[in-house]
Amino acid sequence: MKRRDFLKTSALGAAGLAMASGGLTSCGSPAVKPYKVGGSARMQLHFFPYELQLRHTFTVSSYSRTTTPGVQVEIAYDGFTGYGEASMPPYLGQSVESVCAFLQKVDLGQFSDPFQLEDILAYVDSLSPGDSAAKAAVDIALHDLVGKLLGQPWFRIWGLDPGKAPSTSFTIGIDTPEVVREKTLECAGLYNVLKVKVGLPGDKEMIRTIRSVTDLPLVVDANQGWKDREAALDEIFWLKEQGVLMVEQPMPAARLDDNAWITERSPLPVYADEAIQRLADLPSIRGAYHGINIKLMKCTGMREAYRMASWARAEGMRVMVGCMTETSCAVSAAAQLSPLADFADLDGNLLITNDRFSGVLVRDGRLILPDRPGIGVELI
Repeated sequence: MKRRDFLKTSALGAAGLAMASGGLTSCGSPAVKPYKVGGSARMQLHFFPYELQLRHTFTVSSYSRTTTPGVQVEIAYDGFTGYGEASMPPYLGQSVESVCAFLQKVDLGQFSDPFQLEDILAYVDSLSPGDSAAKAAVDIALHDLVGKLLGQPWFRIWGLDPGKAPSTSFTIGIDTPEVVREKTLECAGLYNVLKVKVGLPGDKEMIRTIRSVTDLPLVVDANQGWKDREAALDEIFWLKEQGVLMVEQPMPAARLDDNAWITERSPLPVYADEAIQRLADLPSIRGAYHGINIKLMKCTGMREAYRMASWARAEGMRVMVGCMTETSCAVSAAAQLSPLADFADLDGNLLITNDRFSGVLVRDGRLILPDRPGIGVELI
């Protein structure tokens, strides 16, 4: 039996759970009925703009914003609906208009079998050389749909243990000492790790302000903000003394040699973010960073993200799973991969006031993956 045919007829997919003959699983719970693809059903793609409203002004080394443009996507098939989304922060260079223009070109009706993930997503990828967020929206919705047809969450289809999902960091954006102190106090009792945006002259004041109210472990993201490699290395040594665990994208991505120089000498792990987008980018940064930050909006979705994590592990690199400002839809999709990660920065849904979904939760600082089919989300 071909693997694809097996997936079509087995709602247990890669989980490999034994079924009892009496219609119950070995644990005594009702068995999930297999879903069979057939008939005249065709996938239908729907989408609409949806602007995300931030709880606080979000500032990094290069810009500030109070909203994030987005597009919500739905793929309907034979009574099932898969949800996806595109989120477009400024540095991606994409917009609601560009995403909608791309999605207008996508014809899923030509595919009768949603389980043909390789063929469908290769077709979607071929429609343009860019548009990563729009492609991610289709990818997420398709994975959600297929997971629902299988009756299983993707962490189980991938064979991952949800108990190994790490704590997620919570982001403290660049701001005045008073606001930084307020934000820190607001979240210090809820999270195990805080993420601090650095890369401007006031970095040390930011860290000292946070340290005045909490001793929680920190991770920092310079967002390419440091320009002098020796000064950056000096700051990294200082950050280590302040209880910082890792550094993300210390210098501009184009300055590969300088980032490699820092990585070679850094007392902390150094992760690439803006320096990598997709799987094809990874060989070029080998040796220049200790790890990579995988984001669905950069890499075109769950299919590519899983491949990137597998490549990084094979190369002995560390893995971080991150996000943009997103609803629980895209965050929950990324969280399916989190048991493979050393670090998780999946707080994008916690930074907004108008989430459309319930999905992944944070309990005692740790990610709790919903045991629901697909990416595990439900409309609120």
